[in-house]
Amino acid sequence: MSHPVSTPTSALRVGAALLFAAALAVGGLAYARWFDAVATVGTAPWWPLAGNVALFTAFALHHSLLARTPLKHWLHRRVGSAVERLLYVIVASVLFLGCCLAWRPLPGTWYELHGAPRVVGYALQLAGVWVTLVAARTLDVKELAGWTPPGVGPARALETSGLYGVVRHPIYFGWVLLMAGAPTMTATRASFALISIAYLALAIPFEERSLIDAFGTPYRHYQRSVRWKMVPGVF
Repeated sequence: MSHPVSTPTSALRVGAALLFAAALAVGGLAYARWFDAVATVGTAPWWPLAGNVALFTAFALHHSLLARTPLKHWLHRRVGSAVERLLYVIVASVLFLGCCLAWRPLPGTWYELHGAPRVVGYALQLAGVWVTLVAARTLDVKELAGWTPPGVGPARALETSGLYGVVRHPIYFGWVLLMAGAPTMTATRASFALISIAYLALAIPFEERSLIDAFGTPYRHYQRSVRWKMVPGVF
């Protein structure tokens, strides 16, 4: 049985794009400033930590499972790929916003860098921004934000040069640099860094299955030629 395919309105596309941008901005502000918060000394860390894990898990389950399960194809058949992509962007952005805004402070500070080491930390974070921007040039940002319907632009080619010749997922490498370079590592900030990096590491096998489906044998050759998945020399 066929179903009518919906066409997203301009207002919906604008709303999705604004939510996407807001989620990135709030996430950056939260990690840079709000995660300086430290819970009162003597506070048991287990409940706030469990709450933080639950928050990120809700975002991660939607972000990964809906992108790579039959549910995505089921939505495609009923509302069309354009509306499905917009709904995906909206829900993911709302979940990420909620995750950052509701992140609970933990007691303690792991370390705080001063002097030259603090400058090195900031340099690592700037390097993370640079790596992310350079690696993201292969992505259609408008499609990523839900503004352009999937499949409208030119087909994506398999990128194997530059940063992609060093590590298979350089955007994730950029994220690691951003997280690890923080010169003041409160337990609150560390929990976000470790949980998010663990999620990326766990998501890579699922993402690479999709890439094998998309590119076939050339991607398998690429996997063999570029050993490191996320962090050169480590993983």
